[in-house]
Amino acid sequence: MTIPPDTAYQPTDEELASIEKWFADYDAAAGRRDIERMADLAVFPLNLVSDNAEGQGASAQWDRQRFIDTMTRVMGDGAEGITFESTRTPVFLGPAIAVVFTDSVMTTDGHTQRLRYADILIRRDGSWAFQTMIQGGWGDQLR
Repeated sequence: MTIPPDTAYQPTDEELASIEKWFADYDAAAGRRDIERMADLAVFPLNLVSDNAEGQGASAQWDRQRFIDTMTRVMGDGAEGITFESTRTPVFLGPAIAVVFTDSVMTTDGHTQRLRYADILIRRDGSWAFQTMIQGGWGDQLR
């Protein structure tokens, strides 16, 4: 086995802050159920990786309209907003690529749900956008 060169990237304080700001913007849009704004923060086609009800791995690519349609159906149109309490761990692979692991508590319409997921974000023209969503339980939505 060949040992690859040391490519560990250490993000700057600005890069870490920019990821935090991106997620604050995304969570705010999700809280308002502003699916169009959520889509504005993505790169399409968007990659999705999950598993299905049978425990099988699943993946897909969604265009913007499929993202909007699916997220609108999943998030619903409840009268109350959605709140998130999240702990995020970004792992930078370079100055323009980050894998962000999230443990979150989502509350909507009086119901609380724990979430664990990862996103792959890329930075283009100084702005972050998510390109891949990774979360268990979405596989049946990917068909």
